[in-house]
Amino acid sequence: METTRLNGLIAATYTPLYDNGSLNLSSVPQTVEHLLASGVSGLYVCGSTGEGMSLSGDERRSVAEAYVTAAAGRVPIIIQVGHNSLAEASQLAAHAQEIGADLVSATCPSYFKVSDVATLVECMAKLASGAPDTPFYYYHIPVLTGSTLDVVEFLNQGGDRIPNLAGLKYTDTKLHEFQQCLELDDGRFDVVWGCDEMLLGALATGARGAIGSTYNIAAPLYRRIITAFADGDVDEARRLQSLSVNMIRTLNHFPFHPAMKAVLEMQGFNMGGCRLPQGRLSDSDVDVLRNELQSIGFFEWSQSESTAI
Repeated sequence: METTRLNGLIAATYTPLYDNGSLNLSSVPQTVEHLLASGVSGLYVCGSTGEGMSLSGDERRSVAEAYVTAAAGRVPIIIQVGHNSLAEASQLAAHAQEIGADLVSATCPSYFKVSDVATLVECMAKLASGAPDTPFYYYHIPVLTGSTLDVVEFLNQGGDRIPNLAGLKYTDTKLHEFQQCLELDDGRFDVVWGCDEMLLGALATGARGAIGSTYNIAAPLYRRIITAFADGDVDEARRLQSLSVNMIRTLNHFPFHPAMKAVLEMQGFNMGGCRLPQGRLSDSDVDVLRNELQSIGFFEWSQSESTAI
């Protein structure tokens, strides 16, 4: 099994929907071209951002196929297959491998909670066995799964039990734990950061790749953060990260993913609303959001490559 470490910005893609809530896969090619033009280096499909847990199994397969086809091998495609049914998750993993996805990722079951690391390893081993020739990344996102198990110990035990365990999507805020994961076994695992508003801290801790929602709407800003940090200009990197923090604080005045889809529509991409229970913003909320984003200069600096802004 060939493994390639993820680098740069990986956009957690949105799933475009029509107003009636059905899939609008005709919008996927335009979305992919926009993301690649903005400088992302990979796509993470059917994750939290893509409402994977709100889609049926057949819908998830259709979305995965649409993104793999549109990307046409230009960047790595990671398909998130987590499910409360491990049998279904394993089948989704098998489908991802069959259509040529580069990587498979998954959350743990979350309705019946995973009680200990050994059980988590067994769950992920069963799931990952559906795509034995494809690298597998565990998706650690305790705020949604409720699992606060020790991910360092998961990697320790999982490395022996799961042959295709290649890494971890780390969506938490514990930089010390993230660092331990990065350094485990002389850097054996590819550990990818997942908290956009803390990208600078993750870079300082050793992150090479990051998966995030707001890379859909402001990838050039985050690329400038990475460049400033690489150039040793920490003050500039900090200033740019502050813009990201302000942007996310503004988005969080509303339900986050419906707000993100509204911003994408402002930028010319028809993504529709979200499936219930998330829904979509009202027209009045969209107007308020637009005004708040204008007040912080979002539409000037979010898509600009200039360091002068």
